[in-house]
Amino acid sequence: MENRNTIRWIVDNDVHKLQLEEAAQCLRRNEVVAFPTETVYGLGGNALSDEAVGKIFAAKGRPADNPLIVHIADTGQMDSLVRSVPEKARKLIDRFWPGPLTIILPSGQAVANNVTAGLSTVAIRFPDHPVARALIEQTGLPIAAPSANRSGMPSPTSAAHVEQDLAGRIAGIVDGGETGIGVESTVVDCSGDEVAILRPGGVTRAEIEAVVGPVIVEKHEDDTANAPKSPGMKYRHYSPDAELRLVDGSQAFVQSLVDKEREKGTRVGVLTTDEHRMTYLADSVISCGSQSDLYTVAHGLYGALRAFDAQNIQVIYGEVFPETGVGEAIMNRLRKSAGGYIQYE
Repeated sequence: MENRNTIRWIVDNDVHKLQLEEAAQCLRRNEVVAFPTETVYGLGGNALSDEAVGKIFAAKGRPADNPLIVHIADTGQMDSLVRSVPEKARKLIDRFWPGPLTIILPSGQAVANNVTAGLSTVAIRFPDHPVARALIEQTGLPIAAPSANRSGMPSPTSAAHVEQDLAGRIAGIVDGGETGIGVESTVVDCSGDEVAILRPGGVTRAEIEAVVGPVIVEKHEDDTANAPKSPGMKYRHYSPDAELRLVDGSQAFVQSLVDKEREKGTRVGVLTTDEHRMTYLADSVISCGSQSDLYTVAHGLYGALRAFDAQNIQVIYGEVFPETGVGEAIMNRLRKSAGGYIQYE
């Protein structure tokens, strides 16, 4: 892809229209711009333009059959984008929007065909971040936006991460500081008779079921034949350059694996928590948060994975987490990053 000058606009949460006007103009010209959301940084383009959406795929190196999420700044923007909104979807909208929940609905065929990867459904999200909402509102368009990283890499939780991956490949980066949640939105499919969680994220399964009752949790990690209905379902994602090996076992067992690998001359890292950080001896030991608060782990996960690459670590041994609450989203990302493999003691 042709190298270009990527502008960086620094914006605080007390957004003024003048701060965002140049970025909004770029989006209206069908350029692509990275911007913060409450989950991770997104790479935005005009969702109504095949040209703009094509630039998103090109900048990321993203497979063409991987659909995008369309971001809106007002529920009224959704009317032309979807064909219908079932009752359960309405309940989820009322409870969780704006917020880290993406809802898949029957498409109204208004968005560009490459947004939906040719599917009859479209994924919609109303983000709860003042910069994201102000930018979408000022642009006056629905904005298609996957995470603002090179395809397969850990998602960006700061403008610096975006710059590492996409500088020279996109028009600009709206720098709104670090994101809050740190893992992507939960994706729920409301296009059929039952609600299905396609990707766990910032809204937990328990929170969703408290609103609409029992839901299906779909897993398609090994489905290579069919086009994914949601981002994060089919391809390996969130992976640093180093090889991540997840370990379900004691700290002593993890250390034994580290020692064996280091004996080969490999630079080895350990992905752990505050509680265990001083337990390990390795070339790099990085905590992604506290076991007592898994939301801190979600917030710090991608930054920790990127930090290993900055230290030229070749193999990372990572602890696992309980798959309850936001832990379900954390383990979904870690499994994707590790290619699905976990070593047991």
